[in-house]
Amino acid sequence: MSAEPSDLPRLATGAGSAVPLYFDSAAHRLFAWLHRPAVPAAPGLGMVICKPFGYEALCAHRSVRAFAEAAVELGVPTLRFDYRGTGDSADIEPAADQIDVWRQDVAAAVSELRRQTGVQRVCLLGFRLGALLALLAGASAAVNAVMVVAPVLSGRRYLRELRTTLLAAAEPGTLIHKDSQAPGVGSMEVSGFSLSAATVAHLSQLDLSAPAQPPASDVLVIDRDDLPGARGWSESLARLGVRTRYVALPGFVEMIMTAPHTAVTPQSMLAAMRDWLPSLPGASSAPPADDDAAHLGRAHPRLPAPLLPLAGDGYPSDMAPSERPVLLGAERSLFGIITEPAADEPRRRAVILLNAGATYHIGSGRVYVSLARRWARRGYVVLRMDLAGLGDSATRPGQPDNEVFPPAALEDVRTALDFVARHYDAREVALGGLCSAAYHALRAAVAGLPVNRLLMVNPQNFVWDEDQMSSDLPPAEVVRNVGGYRERVFSAAAWKRLLGGQVNVWHIVRVYLHRVRIAVESAARNAARALHIRLPHDLGSELEEIAARGIRVVFVFARGDPGVELLRIQGGSAVRRLGDRCHVHIVDSADHTFTQSRARAVLEQTLSDELFVRHDEVADTAGARPVARAGS
Repeated sequence: MSAEPSDLPRLATGAGSAVPLYFDSAAHRLFAWLHRPAVPAAPGLGMVICKPFGYEALCAHRSVRAFAEAAVELGVPTLRFDYRGTGDSADIEPAADQIDVWRQDVAAAVSELRRQTGVQRVCLLGFRLGALLALLAGASAAVNAVMVVAPVLSGRRYLRELRTTLLAAAEPGTLIHKDSQAPGVGSMEVSGFSLSAATVAHLSQLDLSAPAQPPASDVLVIDRDDLPGARGWSESLARLGVRTRYVALPGFVEMIMTAPHTAVTPQSMLAAMRDWLPSLPGASSAPPADDDAAHLGRAHPRLPAPLLPLAGDGYPSDMAPSERPVLLGAERSLFGIITEPAADEPRRRAVILLNAGATYHIGSGRVYVSLARRWARRGYVVLRMDLAGLGDSATRPGQPDNEVFPPAALEDVRTALDFVARHYDAREVALGGLCSAAYHALRAAVAGLPVNRLLMVNPQNFVWDEDQMSSDLPPAEVVRNVGGYRERVFSAAAWKRLLGGQVNVWHIVRVYLHRVRIAVESAARNAARALHIRLPHDLGSELEEIAARGIRVVFVFARGDPGVELLRIQGGSAVRRLGDRCHVHIVDSADHTFTQSRARAVLEQTLSDELFVRHDEVADTAGARPVARAGS
């Protein structure tokens, strides 16, 4: 059932190539990208990137990739990787001390870079918590240089920042309630990512602000310019004899604290790295080598297709699912991770999960990874992929990065469907995901692509209306704002702000006028539909047409998400008439991206029930309330 040839898939990046691979850290396997220069360098300097933690890693994903590609332009081979229990790597024991485990992972990454490329000197680049890990691992891994971006130097202070996020996250859709806790006393969950009690205890004792020994001979400190906090630490390093360079630069918030679809790569920070790396010993390049073996790695020039076994849960190793990276399309420019069931799985069923906004293929809170591994154990091939310009896929020429609704998304979906059909003989395919992924899944079904089931989570847009989508008041925001204004009618504070001239009354009027427009247009489509007349942007007719083709439609919404009301308005009576062919679930106590573990568990169970049960069965899912189902 293997879909890949024996050679490693390779993604061209302009400055060189990037190879996805797995490597061992203790008894576990980690996922990584190895970026190689187009012009092979002498076995001199290489770099390992230590990413930030949690939601910050989602936001900074494309920027971290940009740092790797910038290093490769200088002839420095670079490895960026996922710690255990993060990204595409093997899962971690829930009670493990993540700081200790991840420090070991950094050391293993350094060894892997040396093994793959033959470099003699290594620089660690760490962002935020990744900077702390780089500093902890630096001495034991015998690295030669360290570059840190807005480093976490005090674990206690970092925990205070996380607790502030628990109370009120800055980004819409990532609100964490006060009672949100990861399983286990003393643990912490922030924006869908957990720190164990052992990790919290370890962090509370960590303080690197007064270093006793140098982490490396050369250190570049890139501080944030809005809230600098590492100047004193860098001066302490200089007193220890470290060749230290300190700069405070803009771009931190835009890179690491801004939602993935609006995150911006900090060009000034990239420039600082480009200026510093060539000054390090061993950074000069040699003339191009003649043989391809030098490009592929001196120690192991030809490696088998990388594979991550997923043994456990009572499955013997020879019956366990596995994962591998794949490159899709004629130009092999689209990236995905395939989770495969056991080799003798006789059924031919597949699921394709698309990007949630600009979040890369692991999904919000890593939920796509959890779902893929869960479903593979039930016999499904699961592809979680990045559309062009998102995550780890290449960007189409002339198109921007991080475009959530790219014009050619349907072509990317078609490529994925062709892939699972050709390589896995998939005869039944479910397509879906969260937010914009749900929109793309629906559009694919409407366009007649060969799908059998849609799994759509919190879509906030169902039809493409250029005027509405380019407006500063898209339908989902209109529905959300009207609901919010309705609640504030009974708020004395809101009335005080209104009478005090602190409220933009014209904006409120515009919202209500747009709401009336949406309602009138939807009513007109509903009436026309009853007369068998098809009007443009008619969601109800589209749902009826795809259901008539035998496609099962599943919606899952967080209670209060504007998509629920938008489906009711734009779908009209068609949703009710579809009966058992369209299931709508409402999950209580959830936000838009299901950042809390309790709500995320309900989401996973709901989607799994819809995928596993026979079509004529009704899943009994605790915590999820069906709104429109068979017989309702």
